[in-house]
Amino acid sequence: MPTNVTAEYLAAEEEYRNAKTIPEKIRALEKMYATVPKHKGTEKLRLQIKRKLAELRKELEKQRQMRKGGGGPSMSVRKEGAAQIVLTGLPNVGKSSLMKALTNVDIDVADYAFTTVEPIPGMMHHKDVQIQLVEVPGLVEGAALGKGMGPQLLSVIRNADAIAIVVDLSQDPVKQMETLLKEFERAGIKLNKRRPRVEIKRTAMGGIVINGQENIKGDISEVMKMLREERIHSAEITVKEPVTLEEFADALDESLVWRRAIIIANKGDAPGSRENYEKLVEAYGDRFRIIPVSAKRKIQLDKLKDELYELAGIIRVFTKSPGEEPAYPPVPLKKGSTVMDLAERIHKDFAKNFRYARVWGRSVKFPGQRVGADHVLEDGDIVEIHAR
Repeated sequence: MPTNVTAEYLAAEEEYRNAKTIPEKIRALEKMYATVPKHKGTEKLRLQIKRKLAELRKELEKQRQMRKGGGGPSMSVRKEGAAQIVLTGLPNVGKSSLMKALTNVDIDVADYAFTTVEPIPGMMHHKDVQIQLVEVPGLVEGAALGKGMGPQLLSVIRNADAIAIVVDLSQDPVKQMETLLKEFERAGIKLNKRRPRVEIKRTAMGGIVINGQENIKGDISEVMKMLREERIHSAEITVKEPVTLEEFADALDESLVWRRAIIIANKGDAPGSRENYEKLVEAYGDRFRIIPVSAKRKIQLDKLKDELYELAGIIRVFTKSPGEEPAYPPVPLKKGSTVMDLAERIHKDFAKNFRYARVWGRSVKFPGQRVGADHVLEDGDIVEIHAR
């Protein structure tokens, strides 16, 4: 035990020792993690707390799945369109008003909490692409620990391609974000971060081989201990970038999901909204894109559509046949997609018999440039595929 832990940490540790239920233990461990000093001497302690939290969250989810044959009714939403983005936030922040303004879906809008009681999907048409928006009923503190329908709602959020967090500028938006981010963290949802570049290939024999071991910033014995705890006894591990022990633990944790997110600051026309917006930007502007809007007065909605399109992480690619004009509508693809990805999307025969392609657009040096299957496309490119 480090000798310089705070009184707050010791109180949280005592709370953990007295905890009887998994949610109580999780809350106490969160307090311990938040109050332990951050320096090299406490690195192992922070790692131990983080690993214990991950273990308890998995156990809580296991218990939930065992109850009522899976934890209650399913709230899954089938993905449609080029991408699925969820609108989430606390109750009564204007998610339904935004949903109606962005998609024209028929939805009840009222100025009181819990108007929406189940996820509602709708399609936003923007830049010749259909993007599916899903409004999720309001989250409350303790949602990830089982309060209300919190676990089911967070499951919908985890499954989406990206997340739009809606806050109410007529109230304290920083406090709203603190509540929401705590629930996302509890649910294993990492926002605007990427999984550490650690590759793990299990092998039948040979023990543990670590390539790039010099990139691990910590005691290698702790790494071996984590691997044993995950029942990884024989594997080739490649560490492609510098990582701390906690980041290595995240790379091992298959229950985590990594999602892009923005903040929609709604009710920007309300009294006091400017001051609250400035507080929000000061607290979270370096981590999130923040778009101030008013769903009620339809202010900044076109700007919001542009931001949601960017958040979806897609590009539009137009196809054409030799001697003809580009076909409409465009084919939506994920950013970073190649000519072969496009060929496979059009028809498996195009991919099977692919010879080359000609491309017009931002991804080539000159119009009609001949490219191969691995050429990376950009938004607005026109592609002419030549097959055998």
